[in-house]
Amino acid sequence: MMERANAVTFKGKPLTLVGLEIKAGDQAPHFKLVGNDLADIECELFHGKVRVLSVAPSIDTPVCATQTRTFNKEAIGLSEGVVVLSVSLDLPFALARFCGAEGIERVITTSDYKYRTFGEAYGVYIRELGLLTRAVFVIDRKGRIVHAEYVPEMTNEPDYAAALKAVKAVI
Repeated sequence: MMERANAVTFKGKPLTLVGLEIKAGDQAPHFKLVGNDLADIECELFHGKVRVLSVAPSIDTPVCATQTRTFNKEAIGLSEGVVVLSVSLDLPFALARFCGAEGIERVITTSDYKYRTFGEAYGVYIRELGLLTRAVFVIDRKGRIVHAEYVPEMTNEPDYAAALKAVKAVI
């Protein structure tokens, strides 16, 4: 599998991402994740919808929690034709606990812990840490990437405004 050295940093330390870099215009790679109820969640489930994939290292960190809360808040104002998925390697039990405690209703939290294919398919798996890097992808109704952001420094938040602008452009 292809590796991209120095693709992102964590507290200034360069890290390697495994997988190809996804760009706007690319066909969205297939994904198979696990939901909070341990059921499989595949991309085909959301066929015909605009998808926001909010990728984070761990829901149990302040920036990741903020990222999920922010997308949940913003998603409330979006149509039912938009689905927001949070993707991490956290166990579904931790994700369910977080959603319950935080009142997360419009973001579907998912995990790549079981199949471990999302990270490489979307080029977000960090070789040195065994986590997913912070990123946001927006996929249109036809399955094309219309926005891709790999946050350069993992401790920073993504550009929410840019992601939401991409969503509104394809609704």
